[in-house]
Amino acid sequence: MKQPFFIFIFFLSLPGSAQELYSATEPASNIAAGSIGFRLDNLVMNEINSAKTNYHLIPEILVGVSKKLMLQGNVFFSNRNKKFAGEGGSLYAKYRFLSNDAVQKHFRIAVFGRISRNSSDIHQEEINMNGHNSGFEAGIVATQLLRKVALSSSVSILKASDNGNNNKYLYGSVNSKAVNYTFSFGKLMLPKEYKNYRQTNINLMVEFLSQVNTGSGKYYMDIAPSVQFIFNSQSRIDIGYRNELSSTLLRTAPNGVFIRLEHNFFNVFN
Repeated sequence: MKQPFFIFIFFLSLPGSAQELYSATEPASNIAAGSIGFRLDNLVMNEINSAKTNYHLIPEILVGVSKKLMLQGNVFFSNRNKKFAGEGGSLYAKYRFLSNDAVQKHFRIAVFGRISRNSSDIHQEEINMNGHNSGFEAGIVATQLLRKVALSSSVSILKASDNGNNNKYLYGSVNSKAVNYTFSFGKLMLPKEYKNYRQTNINLMVEFLSQVNTGSGKYYMDIAPSVQFIFNSQSRIDIGYRNELSSTLLRTAPNGVFIRLEHNFFNVFN
């Protein structure tokens, strides 16, 4: 547990308003009302005890229904089963019910939920509704913005079910539930002085991702540092690495590189 603590202190010591656009988690804030975003997540994960590399591609659409409600839908593709193919998708909704806004700072809380359907084989004890398991997730997230620093944390419950194509959940109904915990820290590094919305923003962030299976008591904890580039306040590129710090859960490919591409269209509808 010493490694994530020292990395967190390192980020706090960096010189440096912060962006609330994390790479591995969602903040309590939403995309602008009336806007539509297109996102492309790429995950290149190294399979344990194998030379195989798993590639996951997740295209996604985001809709800002209102300033409080955001909807997302995505589709899962991967090469796990010897060929690159579609495996399912999910629907996600987030509702921000608290906003305490002031100059260069705010505090927000939102509830969220995801329903997933997946047809791939079930190959690990970790429950993941974003590309591996069928089922649902529901949780709450809080985000604090303080000038150039943004802090965010969430907790959620997950319930896995059988996947499609007769791929049964292998670990018993008592082990089909889990709790996820996350903590994310982001800091705006550039520009040093904000002049206009066309300036390129560079953010550094570190995220801690953890899961505990409520049946078995097994867990994992990951760290995911990343760098983020935002162009014209409309497009973004995130590049990061997810690394397992500690785990007792069976996981086939916990470590690897992730790249997120996103572009938003503002004021598409009223």
